[in-house]
Amino acid sequence: MSIFIDETTRIIVQGITGKEGSFWTKHMKEMGSNVVAGVTPGKEGQDMEGIPVFHSVRNAVAAHQADAAMLFVPPKFTMDAVMEALDSGIKKIVTIADGIPLHEMLKIRAAAMANNAMVIGGNTSGVISPGKAMMGAIPYWIERVYKKGGIGVMTRSGSLTNEITAMIVAAGFGVSSLIGVGGDPVPGTRFAELLPLYENDPETHAVVVIGELGGTMEEEAAAAIEQKIFTKPLVAFFSGRTAPKGKKMGHAGAIITGGKGSVEDKAAALEKAGALVAQRPSDLGKTLSLAIRKEHHS
Repeated sequence: MSIFIDETTRIIVQGITGKEGSFWTKHMKEMGSNVVAGVTPGKEGQDMEGIPVFHSVRNAVAAHQADAAMLFVPPKFTMDAVMEALDSGIKKIVTIADGIPLHEMLKIRAAAMANNAMVIGGNTSGVISPGKAMMGAIPYWIERVYKKGGIGVMTRSGSLTNEITAMIVAAGFGVSSLIGVGGDPVPGTRFAELLPLYENDPETHAVVVIGELGGTMEEEAAAAIEQKIFTKPLVAFFSGRTAPKGKKMGHAGAIITGGKGSVEDKAAALEKAGALVAQRPSDLGKTLSLAIRKEHHS
């Protein structure tokens, strides 16, 4: 099973008629995603390559019983788009927008939790369960990188995700569910909130975390291991080992503040909890194999 989406998930795309929305919706369908409708205000009655377009999420949900929403919406409109999806009963939302205002992301996260829903993003390339479905902007050549298998992947990095996943596949493994939580300071969903889903997924045998400096998500994952919330093998790789303290690197979430959030601190917390940390991307496959053998012998 997938922890977030599969081929039965009924997806609507908000912003489907825009350049990004139309391009990636086509690719999502090619990857097996069940896109049932699109939403662009003022364009109800049109269609995008056979997918009906509606004026509002409520109209789309009423006509097609959708249960997930993919947002290709600019940052300044993202909060309204998320709230519209939540108000229409959607429980799974992915938004790729980079630069959603921080105070609005806090409201989005609070609203999602209040509605027992899950928002993935912003600032993410999306989610994928290979061989089943994809939501987001994961590239066309992905078939060469993403193979179906038993390794869950949680990532804060867009650029490193494909490289690390290629290392997982090169080591003889495949991916069950990959979730790009996003690189902003306040993601809609955090690592520790996803770990119980991987724990309960019989198709996931281990998890790889692609972390970065800044924030406390990796330390929260370490705490979940120590509290036995997550008991399967976990391997982490961190970018930003050489980043200077106090300087933002790449995006808003990657900054050490108040003496906390360094890669060294994160790696130490995970290793103390029993996880393994790969020093280089090329070490990932070997480290993952070691973690799984260690689990089998324990």
